[in-house]
Amino acid sequence: MPLAPYFDFVAGNRRFLGFGFLAAFFSSFGQTYFIGVFGPDIQLEFGLSHTRWGFIYMLGTLTSAALLPFTGRFIDHLNLRHFAIWVCAASIFACLFISLSSGSLMLVAAIFFLRHCGQGLMSHMSMTSMARYFHSNRGRAIAIGSLGYAAGEACLPLIAVLLIALLGWRWTYALAGAVMLLAFLPSSGWLLQGQVQRHRRYLDAEAATPDQTAVPGRRSWTRRQMLRDPRFYLLIPGVVCPSMISTALFFHHLNLADAKHWSHAWMTASYSAYAAVVVVTTLLAGPLIDRLGAGAVVRAMLLPLVLAVLVVANVQAPWTVWPYMLCLGIAAGLTHTGVSAIWAELYGTTWLGSIRSLAAALSVFSSALGPVIIGAIVDRGIAVGDAFMYFVPYALVCMALINIALSLRSRGEIQAL
Repeated sequence: MPLAPYFDFVAGNRRFLGFGFLAAFFSSFGQTYFIGVFGPDIQLEFGLSHTRWGFIYMLGTLTSAALLPFTGRFIDHLNLRHFAIWVCAASIFACLFISLSSGSLMLVAAIFFLRHCGQGLMSHMSMTSMARYFHSNRGRAIAIGSLGYAAGEACLPLIAVLLIALLGWRWTYALAGAVMLLAFLPSSGWLLQGQVQRHRRYLDAEAATPDQTAVPGRRSWTRRQMLRDPRFYLLIPGVVCPSMISTALFFHHLNLADAKHWSHAWMTASYSAYAAVVVVTTLLAGPLIDRLGAGAVVRAMLLPLVLAVLVVANVQAPWTVWPYMLCLGIAAGLTHTGVSAIWAELYGTTWLGSIRSLAAALSVFSSALGPVIIGAIVDRGIAVGDAFMYFVPYALVCMALINIALSLRSRGEIQAL
């Protein structure tokens, strides 16, 4: 693995890359792989069926998705340090709010706050900042930022399982908010020192360098222009596909473990293997994007996801978790890097926050559908592993649409990837 260029790159940009890494890491508190381990305890305390719990999760997530295109675009207009403080404070509030929830309505609101601030804005902030302020090393920057997801996936679910057993699920989420308050909120200001100068250099570079992704007479596409591009509509089903499937998988992991007679500790401990594969895949995908473009990665990202579903749905033995996590980790590594870079390559970086927030909102929307779809199928008497097989045809169609989209020109104005 070509690590030497990474070492030099990190040495020259360690603070800003550290910000991207930590923002991705602390997005974990609103990600499904973290919320999912609280699911059985929340269902037990509130007396929720799989369908009802999935429906509550869907309502909170859909509300988050509806708001994200409006809140996410503020990253194009606000100083990044101010935006980071705002997002971090909102995430801390979300962790405390769910720890105090009583009743289904408060639970819906809690899921909204967690999903919007964590999976939505915290992830959006990490990936947008990495994609915007690096050009020739964009793939590497996104890869390093994405390692924060892998670090969270590797340790936080298992830690949460242990803390839930010791403290209960409410105190565990309150502790998560306290960790963010003491760790990320004060460090973000230090990590973003020099942001005013960094943004000025970015604006100067934008003004001096022709943008090959721009339409005639414009440096970068606006969101309105993007919405007139047919490639966007061909790409979106495939871009949101990983969110739908992986969210459903992580949300129902402990239910899947129960159905296959695997222990919860074995399932969540295997997240470390998943995270290790994500790290390796991400580090390999970053330079690949810098050399060949994000299209090469996006074209391939759904294949390992299909293999993961096929493995976990059709094999009962406990060792299945490892090849399943291998395939899932490869898919996640390719998705984190490829999807984050594709919008900048296709539509430029000036309005990247606005464009990416819309795409992220659609991904959040799809992530809301996955758990409730699987929950409804399971409540009809179908085994949870078999229920996931319904996603395979959808993923295969999405792969075809991605390849069509990335083979097209947009009205003859820009070159296809």
